[in-house]
Amino acid sequence: MSNDFNNNKKVVGTKETLKAIKKNQACKVFLAADIDEDLFKKIDDIVQQSNIPVEYIDSKLKLGRVCGVDVATASAALLK
Repeated sequence: MSNDFNNNKKVVGTKETLKAIKKNQACKVFLAADIDEDLFKKIDDIVQQSNIPVEYIDSKLKLGRVCGVDVATASAALLK
């Protein structure tokens, strides 16, 4: 997973991830498994409807670290 983030443009955070999906700019989404159930379902449903590949990460903290930010993050996306 970390190789995906090293060489590609990305957005980090739920607001930016959802915006990229809606604008058809996301080519892959990463979703933390330990986020609020309603938020998880909302993001996951939109990703599935958009037919974008999704990778589930164990925790918000781990996803944040992989994205290169010092905070936990619920979601991130690689851009086309």
